Amino acid sequence: MAEAARSKAPKEPAASRTASGDRDAPADTIAGFREAVNMTSAQLSRWLETAESREVGFKGGSGKESVGHRSGRIVRLLAKSPDDLTAGDLAHMRKVTGYVHRHLAQQPSGDIRETPWRYSLMNWGHDPLHGSGKKK
Repeated sequence: MAEAARSKAPKEPAASRTASGDRDAPADTIAGFREAVNMTSAQLSRWLETAESREVGFKGGSGKESVGHRSGRIVRLLAKSPDDLTAGDLAHMRKVTGYVHRHLAQQPSGDIRETPWRYSLMNWGHDPLHGSGKKK
């Protein structure tokens, strides 16, 4: 019986393996997310309400809403205390960070201000015109 009670207790968020095979501690995940997401929750919330936001990104099977736009979860993650993050939150933070880094590597040439590339990144909380790193 004590064994069953122990298995239901909340677990410490598990570290995951990075692409290089190294362990990724929760603190590293949080730091990477905060670096990748350079928009505030208020900025991101306002952006996600725009027509431009809804027009870009991979729509998946639904064809209605893009994956990044659907990821309004980022707004909630920005408001959470690190102590309140779940293993699922940390996994989503790694997904966001990976997407932002991959997408930044595909920057088009020329003026990016009104491009689908920038708008897609903004759906994930990163505005390339803001520079890197979110200010608190």
